[in-house]
Amino acid sequence: MYNEKETEYAEELIVKHAPLVKRIAHHLIARLPSNVIVDDLIQSGMIGLLEAASKYEAGKGAAFETYAGIRIRGAMMDEVRKGDWVPRSVHRNSRRIAEAIKTVEGRTGKDAMDEEIAAELDMPLDEYFACLKDSNSGKLFSLDELSQHSDGAGFEVESDTLDDRPAESSEAHAFKSALAKEIERLPDRERLVLSLYYEEEMNLKEIGLILDVSESRVSQIHTQAAVRLKSRMTEWVDD
Repeated sequence: MYNEKETEYAEELIVKHAPLVKRIAHHLIARLPSNVIVDDLIQSGMIGLLEAASKYEAGKGAAFETYAGIRIRGAMMDEVRKGDWVPRSVHRNSRRIAEAIKTVEGRTGKDAMDEEIAAELDMPLDEYFACLKDSNSGKLFSLDELSQHSDGAGFEVESDTLDDRPAESSEAHAFKSALAKEIERLPDRERLVLSLYYEEEMNLKEIGLILDVSESRVSQIHTQAAVRLKSRMTEWVDD
């Protein structure tokens, strides 16, 4: 049971950080299908905020906003995952793209280029880009999906739960280390897009203006970066 002082503190945190829920919701909705309603994300995010406020312990290292952000995003993504709206064909094509990237990079020892991936898939370049677009709309290759263990650049660890499970905490840190190395190995443009999107929280249009490319091209780069990471992190993702 919480005493009156603790309850007041939790209520203050909720009121102060309610705008954070809306900010995260609008950031996520930009890369989700049109049938996902932003108000539903906000409602789920508020539940995440309530849980964060009730469980947060000051002095454990993480600032409340950082801790709450993890809980809010997690609650929103749980809401999205409840709906089975991704066609099986999109899942199949997504796996094929990941396998093609892994095959090309294994053969050449270099970052797989768009043309090489399309050739490996035996499809025209515009068809490959269409598959990337479908994968992005399905959010199959979002970094939120790829990382359940890590933190930084959109990768978060829920330290309050891992602290009590040393084995899982060790695995999470190993995953984070491996993922960070793979992010550093990404082609410059892909790494920049991820940094602007996840760390600077810029939207696709804003990133497009910086890179002088279309919003749809930024979406392709984002998706390809994530699927490239997935292809290189096969052992972790499969586990």
